[in-house]
Amino acid sequence: MDSMANLLHGLGIAVQPGNLFYCFVGALVGTLIGVLPGIGPVATVAMLLPATFYLPPTSALIMLAGIYYGAQYGGSTTAILVNLPGENSSVVTCLDGYQMARQGRAGPALAVAALGSVFAGIVATFFIALFAPPLAEVALAFGPADYFSLMVLGLVAAIVLAQGSLVKALAMIILGLLLSSVGTDVESGARRMTFGIVDLADGINFVPLAMGLFAIAEIITNLEKPEQRVTISGRIENLWPTLDDFRRAWPAVLRGTGIGLFLGLLPGGGAMLSSFVAYSAEKRISKEPHRFGRGAVEGVAAPESANNAGAQTSFIPLLTLGIPANAVIALMAGAMMIHGIQPGPQVMTKNPDLFWGVIASMLVGNIMLVVINLPLIRVWVALLKIPYHLFYPAIIVFCCIGVYTLNNSNFDVMLLVLFGFMGYLFMKWGFEPAPLLLSFVLGPLMEENLRRAMQLSGGSASTFVTSPISAVLLAAALGLLILIMLPSFQKTRETAFVEDR
Repeated sequence: MDSMANLLHGLGIAVQPGNLFYCFVGALVGTLIGVLPGIGPVATVAMLLPATFYLPPTSALIMLAGIYYGAQYGGSTTAILVNLPGENSSVVTCLDGYQMARQGRAGPALAVAALGSVFAGIVATFFIALFAPPLAEVALAFGPADYFSLMVLGLVAAIVLAQGSLVKALAMIILGLLLSSVGTDVESGARRMTFGIVDLADGINFVPLAMGLFAIAEIITNLEKPEQRVTISGRIENLWPTLDDFRRAWPAVLRGTGIGLFLGLLPGGGAMLSSFVAYSAEKRISKEPHRFGRGAVEGVAAPESANNAGAQTSFIPLLTLGIPANAVIALMAGAMMIHGIQPGPQVMTKNPDLFWGVIASMLVGNIMLVVINLPLIRVWVALLKIPYHLFYPAIIVFCCIGVYTLNNSNFDVMLLVLFGFMGYLFMKWGFEPAPLLLSFVLGPLMEENLRRAMQLSGGSASTFVTSPISAVLLAAALGLLILIMLPSFQKTRETAFVEDR
């Protein structure tokens, strides 16, 4: 009952005019980003980070959260209408959604995606409200050694769930930890890895790193691709699904929501992994698997429910444990730190208005998505006809202005260019940049907790195995490492990611 009372309190915060406006802006911008291929939520959140510095923390996070789950919703529109996924998690929606559109059933496909998304979003909101507080209370019992081990487990899990080579994912984790160590050591005052550059004395700024790796690198990569011309198959007429559609879709929505609720909690999980797993599960349990890929409504309902649920439950590790589950959540962790808020269990006790306001805003935002987007379908499709090369110069200028205004520093703009070039090379060579961002955010926290644990134990490393919680977490991390090395697991993992693409 306390959770429901707190959720009502958060709802009162979320519907304040200012927060309601930023929720609307986030949902609208998120949908636009989901519709436009080539500019994902990670790049968008990275670009908008400087704008949030001038907002109250609660309003800033409400807007960024709206962009995240709005992008999951918007990606389904173009996936269904033009077979062009606006967001990675909408790739599998193309398989059956576009086939439904070709059969003259684009309206029901869009409606099923919308209803499944809003149902999953509402369920995920209540799930967070019920389970986040007890998890935060458990986390308050963690000591420094336990937190360090938890972060080790999170980074190992991020390696396992990263796309592509495990060795490359590990390399990105290590590089992120090294970059997070640049600057002045808090305890000794010594400068580390600054190479005599005075501008690096305070460390590498989170914003140019994130904007460079994702926004600038994404733009450079997309400029290499030929522009696609949009053609719509058939007319969008009746939006209301048939009774048979409802009969087939609602079990898929329930299963997809359940899968998303769980996978959103995992480091490296979230919307994309949830949508692929949900689609695969529906196809395997179906009595008519041959229907999938030919316009099965379950092939739209399950992944769309799963990606929205996974996007929202990925906030739980951030708000309760201080562990970002994916790259977008890592950006939000950075935004919280910039506002002077330490992600973790103390957010609920020290900043209850922010904690419950953000959660309740998801309820409002999901309802907004349906209300504002179904009437705008033709607007989104018209935007797709604008040549992409007209968007990119404006985005680059916006990034440079945003980075410069942080500290009025030309050096930050130079870092933006450097990390943009690095991010482009990472994409070309098959290195996923998300693990780097996760380890960059967690690096200072890991170092702080490692030092505190060693100081409290008098310099004895045994504290990491004598603490029961820490020992269990390290054992789990070791188990994952052993699992990675098993040939059968490597084969299954490679097969899964080949299917994902």
